Amino acid sequence: MPDPQATQQTAQRILLVEDEPSIAGPLSFLLRKEGYAVTHVANGNDALQEFEHGEFDLVLLDVMLPGLPGTEVCRTIRQTSFIPIIMLTAKDSEVDIVVGLELGADDYVTKPYSASELLARIRAVLRRFECAKQSEAGESPGNQLAISGIELDLDRHTVTVRGVETAMPLREFELLELLMRHAGRVLTRAQLIDRVWGTNYYGDTKTLDVHIKRIRSRIEVDPTNPELIVTVRGVGYRFD
Repeated sequence: MPDPQATQQTAQRILLVEDEPSIAGPLSFLLRKEGYAVTHVANGNDALQEFEHGEFDLVLLDVMLPGLPGTEVCRTIRQTSFIPIIMLTAKDSEVDIVVGLELGADDYVTKPYSASELLARIRAVLRRFECAKQSEAGESPGNQLAISGIELDLDRHTVTVRGVETAMPLREFELLELLMRHAGRVLTRAQLIDRVWGTNYYGDTKTLDVHIKRIRSRIEVDPTNPELIVTVRGVGYRFD
């Protein structure tokens, strides 16, 4: 049986920002039961103050908060930190989801949600964030990036897919590099287009989708069932 003191010292720390006591109480209990250390605040200003003075591994952030809204909390945190953020929202329209992701949220969960779904999202985001940190730390002096069997040599402009080197056109290479550098995070179509084609691009987003399709044909085991570059329907893409 695990030592409770050791478990407490190694528990991943979650900042829960939720103003509804009927949600915050049971959710805090659930998270602690799963082994997480939880700090709960009920408004945006307290969330920023707690975040500034504490150390956390993930933020669960309600969108509809009294005073400072969750979107502004997310925007402020993203100015100084890449900590995983999951938005909790009663809104499920595509516009609301895109706004949250544009501001830097890693994922979103629409209320009402099941406990198993939320816990699965938390584990997935934490796992992806940890993998991304390890990959970032593993970048070699030769300016290389390697994740999930895909290696980019940024100096030679080559891609090695599970040991086989292949050339890739500039736009596709830039897209793949951007996705891999943000592995585990959803990047919206607007973000990808702005970073690769520039803010003055006025073309159709179908151009981006075609480039993603070509990249998949080069790096996926089964391009018709992609496992590396995943589509987040109505939003954008994520490198898993």
